[in-house]
Amino acid sequence: MSGTPKMADIASDDTEAAVNSTDQSAVDPSGMTAAAQEQALAELKARADDNWDKYVRALAELDNVRKRTQRDVDNARKFALERFAADLLAVRDSLELGLTTGEQNDAAAIRAGFEATLKLLTSTMEQFGIREIDPHGEPFDPQLHEAITMQPSDHVEPGSILTVFQKGYTLNGRLLRPARVVVSAEPATKT
Repeated sequence: MSGTPKMADIASDDTEAAVNSTDQSAVDPSGMTAAAQEQALAELKARADDNWDKYVRALAELDNVRKRTQRDVDNARKFALERFAADLLAVRDSLELGLTTGEQNDAAAIRAGFEATLKLLTSTMEQFGIREIDPHGEPFDPQLHEAITMQPSDHVEPGSILTVFQKGYTLNGRLLRPARVVVSAEPATKT
């Protein structure tokens, strides 16, 4: 029986072989040496630093985009009417010219000047999507018209517009100001 190794001798030999095979390098249960662990840790730290840098840069870029967008919105509010205002200056110039020449001309010339100015103003408004609502004779529409009063009429159908006191306007299809109107009512019956 002396030729057969005992279980305790085998376990002891395995432990001694494991200690000798490490070459004085520490081994953890995962099988990595301390140098390999340090290298893996350094790589993970480098990746973490890189990700942190990307995160900080993304935050800064997001903040810059937010500030740039806010600045663009503010400028859009400030200067949205710039082109419209520039075109209105021509109307103002025409009115001023009419006032100065009106002192020297007759009423027909002044009227012609005002008509030209009104045409210029109408053209400018239409260019910017402002449309006139002149509903004379049309059926009353509470979405576009404001009834001032009702008046009986034998000439037009009840609910139609008899008189327009003030024209209305839309801006790109949206109501800017309703037309102020007188609406026809059923004629009073004679008794």
